[in-house]
Amino acid sequence: MIEVGKFNKLSVESKKDHGYYLIDDVSKERVLLPNSSLEGNVLEIGEKVIAFIYRDSKDRIIATFKKPLAEVDNLAYLEVVSNTNIGSFINFGLDRDILVPIKERLYDLIPGKKYLFYIYLDKTNRLAATTDIEKYLEITDKYKINEEAIGTVYGFQQSGNIMIALENLYKAIILKNEYFDIINIGDNLNIRVKKYYEDGTIGVTTRKKSREERDILQEKILKYLKENNGFMPYNDKSSPEDIKRVFNESKNYFKKSLGNLMKKKLIFQDEEGTKLLENYKIHKK
Repeated sequence: MIEVGKFNKLSVESKKDHGYYLIDDVSKERVLLPNSSLEGNVLEIGEKVIAFIYRDSKDRIIATFKKPLAEVDNLAYLEVVSNTNIGSFINFGLDRDILVPIKERLYDLIPGKKYLFYIYLDKTNRLAATTDIEKYLEITDKYKINEEAIGTVYGFQQSGNIMIALENLYKAIILKNEYFDIINIGDNLNIRVKKYYEDGTIGVTTRKKSREERDILQEKILKYLKENNGFMPYNDKSSPEDIKRVFNESKNYFKKSLGNLMKKKLIFQDEEGTKLLENYKIHKK
């Protein structure tokens, strides 16, 4: 049986002016492989080929040697082409875009931006996509603690936690206290594995290891001071909101970083804020 939306192994049955007819050896179903989809291949009658089957822009079920960006029953990170009154269209690499019906959009889709979709066949045997992907994510324990990977944001929980598809396959989560940057659905993030939860969900973070992250923050603080005449109106008494807004970091890490810089005799604090010791000595002279 020929399967729409998937690669099929078929035999070349005959050649016509407009292309080749391929046949499934078991079901005896035939499908046209247009000349425009040959990708430079020259075929022999009886030859076995692997072709992708889909509905083209004229709504015909055809075969192609062109490689799509997604197959049916798979998750794929695809770009939104347009929004219409029936839904959104996404590019999957062939001459017909895939529809995301309005009811299958859990959030607004922005043309030109990529999101993670699940590809399926609708009731009319046409390719379609949905943003409701969580039930298609897998559980795994293959990652080591502190191992780094890429994850795609596919949603936010009411608590502020971020739902992540690790490598666009595995269910993961970033707790709200583990990120400080502005993050949007569809973003690809560099993340680090922190733990495994009882249900198999992987706990991940965008933050580096503690020592590495504090070193980076110390450099940020020194850079800020040097760019602002050796002074900043922030110290270990500043609010967590101010620290997050200016440095994209937690107050805990900020206080530790200030402490390390003071031990190195690079800065000092007072009621006004924090000052670069080098600038202060020059000023005193």
